[in-house]
Amino acid sequence: MKLKKEASAGTMDSCDINIRLDNNLMSNTNEIHLKSVVEKQYGEHIKNLISQVIDKYELEGVVVNAVDRGALDCTIKARVESAIQRGLDQEHTLEWSVVHHE
Repeated sequence: MKLKKEASAGTMDSCDINIRLDNNLMSNTNEIHLKSVVEKQYGEHIKNLISQVIDKYELEGVVVNAVDRGALDCTIKARVESAIQRGLDQEHTLEWSVVHHE
C-alpha cells in the first residue's frame, strides 16, 4: 500500500519524536532516516519500532524521517501510527473501540 499524501506527527520537544512520511519515488523499499539524542544506545531499537508499525499497515515505498528527542516506545509507535493515518487520509476513521494493543 502507498501513502496518499505526505504526512507528519510529533514535535521537537524533549521526550517526543517528530515523524515525517513520504512516498519513495525511486523504489518500493522502505527507508528510515533517524536523528536521535540517544542514537548510539537505542538507534536500532527505534528503527525497529518504526518498521513494525509500517509493516502492520503493509506500506511499501515509504521514506521515514524521524527526529527523536528521547521518546518512549509508546510515543514512537503512536507518532508513527498517527502519521500513517494522516498519510492514508484515515485520521478521522479510526475505530478506537476496536484498537488492540500488543
